[in-house]
Amino acid sequence: MLKLGVLVSGGGTNLQAILDAVDQGTITNAQVGLVISNNAGAYALERAKKHGIEAVCISPKDYEDREAFHRALLAKLQESGVNLVVLAGYLVAIPPMIVEAFPNRIINIHPSLIPSFCGVGYYGLHVHEGVLARGVKVTGATVHFVDTGTDTGPIILQKAVEVQEGDTPKVLQQRVMEQAEWKILPRAIDLIANGRVTVTDGKVSIKE
Repeated sequence: MLKLGVLVSGGGTNLQAILDAVDQGTITNAQVGLVISNNAGAYALERAKKHGIEAVCISPKDYEDREAFHRALLAKLQESGVNLVVLAGYLVAIPPMIVEAFPNRIINIHPSLIPSFCGVGYYGLHVHEGVLARGVKVTGATVHFVDTGTDTGPIILQKAVEVQEGDTPKVLQQRVMEQAEWKILPRAIDLIANGRVTVTDGKVSIKE
């Protein structure tokens, strides 16, 4: 059974999609064992508590420097025994010390079709603002493994979403979540939990 540690910064809609998928049996051989937020007021922590899941806030503001914060975050992940870390709207960069402790065991959901609209500065609504400013017709979401770059790790799953006339960043964000993020993040977790994902030379293969 894969034990998931889910890292979130806000409301936790992707966390809810994971919890629902576990409850419904569309994620098998995995369960959420820990939820961590950098934001004490994140509603995601309440979602976890309602499910009887350990929920903790580990905030950079509570440590003397970034390295101390990173050490505390890594220690919590390791002591809880999680074997897959899921970044579900986590707006804090993951340092190399944590990436190296969990090689190909950290996944992230990004709200665009990588390599478009990703990298430094592209997070949250900024992604959808960029999409609309460029006038692309198709966007989407990507689940990828996390490496020491920003949105540069091996891609696991992608799903396209149509951009519609009159979209605002908020409207587009909601459509991308509903049509892509909430579907492919649980799917990727299920694939990993059932040993169907391998990474070779920076590319993901999925066993049918």
